[in-house]
Amino acid sequence: MKTQFLISAPASGSGKTTVARGLMALFAQKGYRVQPYKCGPDYIDTQFHLRACGTPSVNLDTLMAPPQYVKDMYAHYAEQAQVCVVEGMMGLYDGYDRDKGSTAEIARTLSLPVVMVVNARSAAYSMAPLLYGFIHFRGDVNVAGVIFNQTGSERHQQMLRQVCQDLGIACYGCLPKMDAIQHPSRYLGLDFSVPGRLDSLVPMIEKHIDWQRLLHDMETADPVASRPLPAPPHRRVWVARNEESFSFLYQEQVNLLGDDITFFNPEEDIEIPPGIDLLYLPGGYPEKHLDALTAAEKTRRSVKRFAEQGGHVVAECGGMMYLCDKIVADDGEYPLCGVLPYTITARTADRKLSLGYRRFVLDGREYRGHEFHYTQFLGSVPSSATQVYDAVGRPVPTPVFRYKNVLASYTHLYQI
Repeated sequence: MKTQFLISAPASGSGKTTVARGLMALFAQKGYRVQPYKCGPDYIDTQFHLRACGTPSVNLDTLMAPPQYVKDMYAHYAEQAQVCVVEGMMGLYDGYDRDKGSTAEIARTLSLPVVMVVNARSAAYSMAPLLYGFIHFRGDVNVAGVIFNQTGSERHQQMLRQVCQDLGIACYGCLPKMDAIQHPSRYLGLDFSVPGRLDSLVPMIEKHIDWQRLLHDMETADPVASRPLPAPPHRRVWVARNEESFSFLYQEQVNLLGDDITFFNPEEDIEIPPGIDLLYLPGGYPEKHLDALTAAEKTRRSVKRFAEQGGHVVAECGGMMYLCDKIVADDGEYPLCGVLPYTITARTADRKLSLGYRRFVLDGREYRGHEFHYTQFLGSVPSSATQVYDAVGRPVPTPVFRYKNVLASYTHLYQI
């Protein structure tokens, strides 16, 4: 038996991430082995999870992976855990096509009970019809309890508890208004560089949420995987990673890359060694570290040499930008690796959001992933090696580059 549940909400901005990472940190501090998960393609919230409980978080996504694989993966990572906490994305039923790919679909796939985080800042008994709808909308999604966020006076909290009594649903707590612990937004998402917020969040979670009841109520049988996850191939892989410029990594992706993985920081001016089988350049914020990346000339030259000599390279979003000739920023131009003959603009005036699931077929294989960036190609969009489509099959202008043994795109691939 283990405690396992999914945290969701009626909409984004309700406080899911605040509650999820607070509970993860609290359970870890109480001595429980916690396994975190994140619904959808988000690679920022997973970093919050790691910092909260010290265990890498795993993405669960029914578009990027088949449902059976999601089941097997969930069970694999849950095996040694005592508590499994899954953070949802957006609202419970928000998917790429109605509720397809939604948090609710993950809850159904894994038979997980759902705890709703509801922002009650400007309402009281009106929460009753809202919650009633979520409880009864689908019979195959078990909304088992609620945590009210941004509550006011004691009387306000009593009224919200009455809602739960009338609906026959568990109320696991009422978090008061506490703007100081809300995580600020920044650039591509939440700001994961702000330290110390768990110090104030965890005591608030412990005080205002009945976490012991939550642990007890959500205790269910261990998930059973029908098949083991595939073993990683035998290959030497170098993976670019640091806190920001190369930080967007799916944990499952890393585990499948190879059985001999070395992480390196491209800002430290080291050479890519001969004899490796794959160089993996994931996404991040390279445009925020242009001085350091440009100064690391030895690294840039060795990356270009490796690619030109036929080395296998996969570069995603920020990694693809790093392979280009240069990045233009508000304060000037910065030369990069020069593998791809393109210029990226990160100037404020050129910012434009590109967001969504992506699918394409190349060399007879289908790739799936997610795109999320504000930078753009300077000038016209380069031609693509293949047509890229969104989740529902509409063509999108995202280019995919195939140069020698380099595969590069703005798409964050789920499996290489």
